[in-house]
Amino acid sequence: MRLNELSPGKGAKKVGKRVGRGHSAGQGKTSGSGQKGQKSRSGGFHKVGFEGGQMPLQRRLPKVGFRSRMARLTAELRLHELEIPTADVIDMDVLKAANLVPAFVTKVKVIKSGEIKKAVKLKGLAVTKGARAEIEKAGGSIEV
Repeated sequence: MRLNELSPGKGAKKVGKRVGRGHSAGQGKTSGSGQKGQKSRSGGFHKVGFEGGQMPLQRRLPKVGFRSRMARLTAELRLHELEIPTADVIDMDVLKAANLVPAFVTKVKVIKSGEIKKAVKLKGLAVTKGARAEIEKAGGSIEV
């Protein structure tokens, strides 16, 4: 293969429509721009998002982001972090004492990230499906 033998793949280069070349060509007379109106005129342009004088959507919506109030009170815990506490039963108080979750958190969810080898007993924590399978495989149990 040589540089002069390279060419685009079949169908990669599409020939553009030849507008304004007669009625039989399919795009004659108005060239696909319709009959009248701003879009049919030369130079007929309005800015992106213009809605004909109506207040545009991007100006109607509030200009502040969304911050979930619940997100501040929830935390997630990875599987390998469950091996850190030495208590028999791991609950919210044990996790707070071990500095694994912030003190103001009200909900904790264990997610399947990392590995767990130690059998642990969880109490009052939410657990994902994958994390539940891993904990039970390691010999642990979950109490809701």
